[in-house]
Amino acid sequence: MSSDQKTTTSIASTDAAPVFQLNQKKLKELAENANAIKIGGKGTARRKKKIIHRPANADDKKLQSSLKKLAANNIQGIEEVNMFKDNGEVIHFSNPKVQASLSSNTFAISGHSDTKSLQEMLPTIMSQMGMSTDNVLASEAGRRKFPTHNDQQQSGNEQSEQTGADADDEVPDLVENFDDVSNSK
Repeated sequence: MSSDQKTTTSIASTDAAPVFQLNQKKLKELAENANAIKIGGKGTARRKKKIIHRPANADDKKLQSSLKKLAANNIQGIEEVNMFKDNGEVIHFSNPKVQASLSSNTFAISGHSDTKSLQEMLPTIMSQMGMSTDNVLASEAGRRKFPTHNDQQQSGNEQSEQTGADADDEVPDLVENFDDVSNSK
């Protein structure tokens, strides 16, 4: 019996070794397959990667068809469009194509755009800026001192106070009540 036990033990040990070797072989094969995806090199097959070239015209055509569905109309006579960002930059479009669909509250601006800082654009766009941009100018004031819209109004008020006596002499006093005259007719 001891000889049978030795043979079974030896069979068990020989059975365990080939199983381990098979796993090693599979690992080597998997590693080789992983390395076979190389893009180039000596003796390896070249991998063909399919590249789809989409021209910008295709995207533009899709956009135009979507705008046509929304019944967007061209708006003529717009020379420039400026979009203000929170970080002080301005997206500037010169001679853009502007389309609008008022029913769906949609506006499309297409054309060449440049991203510029507010300091570059400030002298030319001061007339376009409204009251809401005073906050933007106030945030920029830390970087550089800009006259804000309120500062301009205050300086205008000071000038009018200085010339206030002269201005009163030029404006005639109201003599009649226009409402009474219009009601009597």
